[in-house]
This record gives sequence, structure tokens and C-alpha cells, in this order.
Amino acid sequence: MKLLYGTGNSAKLEIMRRTLAGLHVDGREEIEIHGLKDMDKEAPFVPETGETVLENARQKAYTYYDYFRVPVFSCDSGLYFEGLPEEAQPGLHVRTVNGKYLTDDEMLDYYSGLAKTYGNLKARYYNAICLVLDREHIYECMDESLVSKTFLITSVPYSKVIHKGFPIDSLSVDMDSGKYFYEQGEKELDQLAVMEGCREFFRKLMSEGKL
Repeated sequence: MKLLYGTGNSAKLEIMRRTLAGLHVDGREEIEIHGLKDMDKEAPFVPETGETVLENARQKAYTYYDYFRVPVFSCDSGLYFEGLPEEAQPGLHVRTVNGKYLTDDEMLDYYSGLAKTYGNLKARYYNAICLVLDREHIYECMDESLVSKTFLITSVPYSKVIHKGFPIDSLSVDMDSGKYFYEQGEKELDQLAVMEGCREFFRKLMSEGKL
């Protein structure tokens, strides 16, 4: 079973492949994930003008389905900090600040700067997923299973290591242990990305015979 994951981010693609590896229900085939860079033509630009993470995920999935004509799913995330003024909230624009699309290094500098200004930030990711098998079979999720646990963003990165495609991970600290997520391995990084919720989304569709 092949699905296109509507992302050009190789780090996100590998995490999703790892998350869905071995998933099969009642003898159904395992899911084989491909990314936009695996396609034989360049993906169209999607402006992501939605007012919620689900609207953005839907925009991407619809656009990629109409263009490639293969089953496709897309995800979107919003980042929110406890106690920050509205104008300082990244929200849906985690990588875009004041109209500028930030590189990984620029994101690291920007978010470590916020933590310097406001102190360690309590943060949560809110996520959504939209799967388009065809225009009559569309499945979506934006529930609590796709909300990350609360974690801290600190001003000092973990040994200047940048997880390519996920630069904020270098600043992320587990609130229970006080350790950077990098000190705890892939399992904790996947928890931050709420991958168990993504796996459950696909498992449920397979168990219901929709996928």
C-alpha cells in the first residue's frame, strides 16, 4: 500500500516511515511512504493560508492529490507558548517570522532569543493530518491525540546540534527529567512529534477497512 506524504522535509519523512513501519491490521498490507522528492515532477507551491492547522493540512493534501493523482496525506503543526503575548506566539507560522522564511540556523537563533527574553518557555505543538484517497474518500484528524505533551524551550541549545528539519528540537527539554530531548533518544523525539497519534490514525482507518 503506497501513500504519498506531502512533505519535502526528509527528516519528517524518515520519522513517518519509522512510525508506520510494521503497521498492518487483519492481514492488510503495510504502508509504504513516499515523499514529494520521490515523485517524477516537482510539487506545486501551497501557500498554506488556513486559519487552523487542519485547514493548512487540507490545503496541502488537496493540492498534491489534484496534481499527482495518487493517495496522499499532509500534516501541519502550530506551536504555542504558555504566557506569551499574542504577538509573540508562533502559532501556525513556526518557521516564518515577520514575513521571512527562516533557515534551521535562523530558527535556532530566533527561538533561543525568545527564551532569553521571556525565560524558559512552556510549549506545546498542535497538529493535524488530512488523508485524501480520492475526492470521495477524505479522512482528517485534529484531536487531542495529535497534541504534544508540554515541554520547555530553553535559550541554550544542546551542544549546538541541529536536527535537520527540526531545529527547535535542539532547544527542547523534557519537563519531567529536565533533560534535553537529544539526551533521551529517538523515542522521546517521536513523542514530541506525537507520532503515536499519527500511527493510531492510520491503524484505525485500516481496522475499519477504509485504507
